Amino acid sequence: MSIERIVEQALSDGYLTPTMEAEVGRICDTASELSIEEYMALDRLMGALLTGEVVAVPRKQFINVMEELVLSESIGRVAELDASIDPPLDVGDIAAYALNRLPPLYATTEEGASYQRKKAKEELQGLIREQINEAISRNLQAPDPNPDRQAFKSSDVLKQVNHLLQSHARQYESSNPS
Repeated sequence: MSIERIVEQALSDGYLTPTMEAEVGRICDTASELSIEEYMALDRLMGALLTGEVVAVPRKQFINVMEELVLSESIGRVAELDASIDPPLDVGDIAAYALNRLPPLYATTEEGASYQRKKAKEELQGLIREQINEAISRNLQAPDPNPDRQAFKSSDVLKQVNHLLQSHARQYESSNPS
């Protein structure tokens, strides 16, 4: 979809969705140069956002605290074993196996994330270790069932990490005035 069409849609609907915003950002990031029409459309969108004619729908920010707990534990366990194992274990495989067998712990605020971390450490740490140990055991016992599989492209992972860092940077900037 073009910038002009996105802007027309936003003006027609009265709101700019996170998907529309991301698409405009992607177009601007990948274009070597924007056309005059694209600049004019972006100007119309900015004016509409400033006057309230178009409202930007906020993105709901959330994290799965279980992911960070499992990843930390997986990295630690794999690091302990890596020197004695050939081929080395894949931390992503270990973490994914464990996460598929553990409850998610989503949070939308830092306070909620702290609560979820504390709860998980008190109530679920044993289960987390058990699932990671099971994942390691299965990984060591069974050869790769699909040697031709392709991992996520690093650009996809980098985009996810970039998005995560941007969302946390906004929180950092708003909580730490210069």
